[in-house]
Amino acid sequence: MDVFFGYNQIWMAVEDREKTTFITTWGTLCYKVMPFGLKNAKVTYQRAMVALFHDMMHKEVEVYVDDMIAKSRTLDQHMEDLKKLFKRLRKYKLRKLLGFIVNERGIEVYLDKVKAIQNMPPPRIEIKVRGFLGRVNYIVKFIS
Repeated sequence: MDVFFGYNQIWMAVEDREKTTFITTWGTLCYKVMPFGLKNAKVTYQRAMVALFHDMMHKEVEVYVDDMIAKSRTLDQHMEDLKKLFKRLRKYKLRKLLGFIVNERGIEVYLDKVKAIQNMPPPRIEIKVRGFLGRVNYIVKFIS
């Protein structure tokens, strides 16, 4: 399991936001959430995951940065471990996994992915057709 945009789900301390300032044509901006690429972002994220999953690590799950592996000896135990993992993910609002949303209804496609496909201009060259097909293939199980 890969936590989608996991870094961006950690809020920056208000006093540290100015350290991420950058200039654009729209003005001077700064990050409110931890962006990927900061020197200590990986360590900070790993520390947060250890804090959230410490009681499950090396038992039901392994956590390495934004990747999680549920491990069990039996299918029944695996189902229980996954339920516990998803409950914890929901508790801390780590809901977007691999571009999908995990909630009480099950797994749903992230609506921004659908909108991106809907708003794409019709592909006219091979590389654009391949890109379109790749995006559609990613969400194909949700298309009826």
